[in-house]
Amino acid sequence: MAPRNSLLPSFLYDGVGGGGGGAPAVVAGAPSEPPFGMIELFSPAYYSACAFGGAAACGLTHAAVTPLDVIKCNIQIDPTKYKSTTSAFGVVMREQGARGFYRGWAPTFLGYSAQGAFKYGLYEVFKKEYADMAGPEYAARYKTLIYLAGSAPPPGGAAGYARGLSDGFPKIVRNESYAGLFRGLVPLWGRQIPYTMMKFATYENIVEMAYKHLIPTPKEQCSKPLQLGVSFGSGYIAGVFCAAVSHPADNLVSFLNNSKGATVGDAVKNLGLWGLFTRGLPLRILMIGTLTGTQWVIYDSFKVMVGLPTTGGAPAPAAIPIGELAELKASA
Repeated sequence: MAPRNSLLPSFLYDGVGGGGGGAPAVVAGAPSEPPFGMIELFSPAYYSACAFGGAAACGLTHAAVTPLDVIKCNIQIDPTKYKSTTSAFGVVMREQGARGFYRGWAPTFLGYSAQGAFKYGLYEVFKKEYADMAGPEYAARYKTLIYLAGSAPPPGGAAGYARGLSDGFPKIVRNESYAGLFRGLVPLWGRQIPYTMMKFATYENIVEMAYKHLIPTPKEQCSKPLQLGVSFGSGYIAGVFCAAVSHPADNLVSFLNNSKGATVGDAVKNLGLWGLFTRGLPLRILMIGTLTGTQWVIYDSFKVMVGLPTTGGAPAPAAIPIGELAELKASA
């Protein structure tokens, strides 16, 4: 049941309200004594926890898959030299050694930690705000639109072409001035915005379908390991959709960041339409699927650790008339 003092339908969050009449808006179904005390839903502490969990989820996972990202970018930029995933690994190892696989891990970690904090934190903020604006009936009817709208604010990102952060920053400024730091920003948003919208909306719907059709036990009665398993599986599937939708823009970003003075038209001419949609796609599906599934596990694990429920999966309730809603609030 949704908290009595919120219009947010319970399908957007699980296990709140404690099941009794007029229970306060605190999390139920989580550990009895979380390490930081009980966190009230939609409070500053709640959104701070979501932001911190998002930072950990994105920063750690993107830094961990830096080798795959290095190989993917090399294939996208120079397919003649890096003909396949296997040969690309061999070329990097011969020419740069093991360190070559982790080139750029520092800006990747810092950039994606900041991105994750804003991405997850703001998603929780806007998801609630839009649901409250719509009211319980329309929020339940158009839940996917709420997921999409809540995840739409443009995220940041970082891409480099040097040995690391300390080398890359002055190199960009020296060669291209400070404007060079924003080269490829529009294609980057063209990649990240649809990616993020697909990431959250698809995940939320897959989790809901999993608990509705695949798992006979209500979510609140499932063990935490099972819930986190659902988080990973749903996140992996969502990641496959993310990779497919955002891949053309990802190829554009890689081309523009590695070709000084190039335009989008140059990228399309060089890559071709087929290459724009398919070059490096299999490896990116593997990388993004694993990445997204692991991010959701880390994010939901952190929420469980601090006494919050895992994301998504509760059924949509029947719409509550305004009069009844006012009575429920008065009795709370």
